Amino acid sequence: MSSLKIYLFVAAVLAAAPIAHGDINPSEIENQLKGLRSVASDQKPAIIVKLATDIRSLPAGTQKLGYADALSHLATEGDPGHDALQAVVDTLSAALTESPVPAKGDKIPMPYHQVAILVRYEGVTTTLKDPLYDRAAKMLADNEADIQKADFTLTNLKNKKVTLSELRGKIVLVNFWATWCTPCRAEMGDLDLLQRYLGSQGLVVLSITDENGFKVTQFIGGNKYAPDVVLDPGGKVHQAFHITGIPRTFLFGRDGKLLAVAIDQRSRRQFLEMLSKTDLHQ
Repeated sequence: MSSLKIYLFVAAVLAAAPIAHGDINPSEIENQLKGLRSVASDQKPAIIVKLATDIRSLPAGTQKLGYADALSHLATEGDPGHDALQAVVDTLSAALTESPVPAKGDKIPMPYHQVAILVRYEGVTTTLKDPLYDRAAKMLADNEADIQKADFTLTNLKNKKVTLSELRGKIVLVNFWATWCTPCRAEMGDLDLLQRYLGSQGLVVLSITDENGFKVTQFIGGNKYAPDVVLDPGGKVHQAFHITGIPRTFLFGRDGKLLAVAIDQRSRRQFLEMLSKTDLHQ
């Protein structure tokens, strides 16, 4: 999710919510959330845990829920570790338990989606008991079933057609990205290395964007990026894969079976952990 959307949401929450009392300063929390992307990776886990703890100590209400939701989006960028992500989902679950968000029609509020996403794809657990969370968890399973059946033919930057089903026998990482996406750009170096060093064993990295081909070609700059960059004008493949935020990465085995899903920016270690589900020799 873009940082602009996150912080606009937080700002709206702050405007509508009362100022919290006690030792925790809400403005400090907001500033730390805004600066989280610039924190060194080795320091980020401790800061995320501290932020989760501080947010959890706030009084129940929309302010607390807004901060918890914002942290849940930012914490998955990179590799903060299990303990940090568990602290995040615990805080968001507690905030939702204290201040449930009503659904608008059939639409499930985003915080319930975030808990379901963290539990399904980050190996954490939750004690949240809510029908909206249950619906969000089921939706993720249903989306995966759709993705398993999906196929596409897209054109790469060299004007060559690429069809997913014709890559059977290969191990395929389908990565959704965009030039404007900071977390996407951060993981491109590792995706490039994976393609260069594991391509001989049958790994294919497909980088899918719905942006203009000229803009993407300018950004990539010749043959500097090893993964095959393919264009999805109109975003039909994005829709088929239920893409609501980027980056997103899907791992398919040689038989075409969906093996793993990454919901945000991954580190090299995390990509290699995904690929450990295959027969690649790393």
